Amino acid sequence: MSKHLVAFTGAGISTSCGIPDFRGPKGVWTLQREGKGVPEASLPFHRAAPSATHMALVELERAGILKFVISQNVDSLHLRSGIPRHKLSELHGNSFREVCPTCGTEYLRDFEVETIGLKETSRRCDPKCGAKLRDSVLDWEDELPPKEMNAAEKHCRTADIVLCLGTSLQITPACNLPLKAIRNGGKMVIVNLQQTPKDNKASLVIRGFVDKVMAEVLQLLKMPIAPYVRVDLFQIVFNQFRCIHESKYAKWSLRVISVHGEKAPLPFVESVEVTFPDRPELKTAILNKQPFLLKRETLKSRPVHMVLWVNFSEGCGCRFISIDFPIDFESSTDEISKDKNVVIQQLRETANEDEYCGQSSIIDRKLIPDSGKTSSTYAVATNIVQYNGLLPSNTSDVSQLTKKVNGCIEKVNLDDGIDISINSVPLKKARVR
Repeated sequence: MSKHLVAFTGAGISTSCGIPDFRGPKGVWTLQREGKGVPEASLPFHRAAPSATHMALVELERAGILKFVISQNVDSLHLRSGIPRHKLSELHGNSFREVCPTCGTEYLRDFEVETIGLKETSRRCDPKCGAKLRDSVLDWEDELPPKEMNAAEKHCRTADIVLCLGTSLQITPACNLPLKAIRNGGKMVIVNLQQTPKDNKASLVIRGFVDKVMAEVLQLLKMPIAPYVRVDLFQIVFNQFRCIHESKYAKWSLRVISVHGEKAPLPFVESVEVTFPDRPELKTAILNKQPFLLKRETLKSRPVHMVLWVNFSEGCGCRFISIDFPIDFESSTDEISKDKNVVIQQLRETANEDEYCGQSSIIDRKLIPDSGKTSSTYAVATNIVQYNGLLPSNTSDVSQLTKKVNGCIEKVNLDDGIDISINSVPLKKARVR
């Protein structure tokens, strides 16, 4: 009976997300070795959505079945999907994570960090620390980070089943981690399209697409895969400049920026249009390049009602949202403070109910002392992905898989977590088409 299930994941769980494989027949390194062109991602890296496999692992973790995830991927999709950080080892780093070498604080970004190899980036830790941040992606000569490796080794030694998904099990020393479970009496299960050097060590090998296998496993467990809803954040900063002398005009600026700082990229926003519905004499501003900045001078005595049309980039499920942004120069702006996690959860629930994305909400509005600036943070559901299409249309598909795997997986019982018994039999291979 499985009491400590650990997942060990590789590039194969992300290929259906539009991220190229590396060692498969059409992988990046395979094609490079053959002198062929490198495959391009089908959408921007930062817009990749988790696969059915990612979301299936989330369901297993939330049910208390999956105890830990070990990943060789740097695409951040496990974290985006909802796997808690303390239950995840990212052995090769994360292209979207920066780390402070002084205090250890981690920063997860919505943009790809510009360097690899644990180098300094252009950003610093919060003002209390102030140290320069570093990227977290390993270069070839870099050793695996001790913090990630120690946690991975601990859970593999404890695991009675290590489920290897979409990995060639060739990159050392990471590929040897699942063997630690075997040495301590545990079992290794491999789901991968191609053979791996560790197949003869596994109690079960399934040749098939990991998404299909995991979707059917959850179907057997009567656990639906919840839709993935991505929520992104951005800020609108309004600045009323101080005048040296009294003037009936107000000079002001409006910026649409990243929540990670004014100089950080805002990758999911393509352009911003600012309209003035109540003021036809004010021309619409079209901001096509970052930083999205508008400067104007208008009468102080007349409030300005702006509507911002925020147009999203390729890979977003919704193309734009509109935000009302009224300004009254002669009265103070009210501050707003909401719980960010509550707002994000409400947006996700609404997107699920509506079955489409594009919902938005303000999280906070802050007056920056002695600056004339007001900073407003907005959240918007920019993607929703359904996984129902991967589930079998009838029970015959599931029965077929069960029959092929039977003899290695003896029973599945949800009464007390997961109850998967693997027989001590010679290597069995199942092929899922």
